[in-house]
Amino acid sequence: MTNSASLSRRATAELVGTAALLVVVIGSGIQAAALTSDTGVALVANSLASAIGLGLIITLFGPLSGAHLNPVVTLTAWWGRRTGGEGLEGREALVYVAAQTAGAIGGAVLAEAMFGRLPGAFSTQVRDGGHLLVGEVVATAGLVLVIQGLDRIGRPKLIPAAVAAYIAAAIWFTSSGSFANPAGTIGRSFSDSFTGIAPQSLPGFVAAQLVGGILGLVLAGLLYGSTRRAAASTAATPSITGTPSITGTSSTTGTVGPVAETGAPGPAFQAVG
Repeated sequence: MTNSASLSRRATAELVGTAALLVVVIGSGIQAAALTSDTGVALVANSLASAIGLGLIITLFGPLSGAHLNPVVTLTAWWGRRTGGEGLEGREALVYVAAQTAGAIGGAVLAEAMFGRLPGAFSTQVRDGGHLLVGEVVATAGLVLVIQGLDRIGRPKLIPAAVAAYIAAAIWFTSSGSFANPAGTIGRSFSDSFTGIAPQSLPGFVAAQLVGGILGLVLAGLLYGSTRRAAASTAATPSITGTPSITGTSSTTGTVGPVAETGAPGPAFQAVG
């Protein structure tokens, strides 16, 4: 199913959605740090606000662009199209990634300005060490597996809530704090706050996130089969005329094809910035 929205409109949704995500993540981190000196309490507040905001953003922008909000998710959508499923063409993927990165930086600057801080100041919070990179690989692989898994078993409507819940958990169970988003990571380098990351830490984190994205795709393929096989399996499922199909939609033909719940290319998503 092809989204009827123009590429420019979808790119705008990705830019605004990613900017909103960074405002939520960074803004809640600044607020939490200002209200308590207890790092644990601040992290609880930040993770809850991030998860709630993320779920709402995906729900709002999913019907427009798929609400990727994350270059890793966009690249998995591009790969899905190359392997016979639904997704993005190469040019569309590049536009999405550019919009997400610009939105992330803009959202970070806006969050800083909103709290009366100097906009555009780079973070001084160095995050290095191999254990943190392993954490990013795990966080990103899990995120991609959640999105791909739900999409391949025909339950994309669960993605907003599932992704939000996963991110809330991954912020706690990964050593890195689950950035899991190259655009969001770049954006957070523009905030010298509780959620920031120093520019010199970016290459390692972004590389780990890309590796995690590949690992997540491999795991999804091993567990649920390829997108091409999943689409073929769904198309071969019979449905009685006029009765609900296994996807929860009404069918008036003898077979049921793949249904994009959001009407957008690729699964609706994001990962925290």
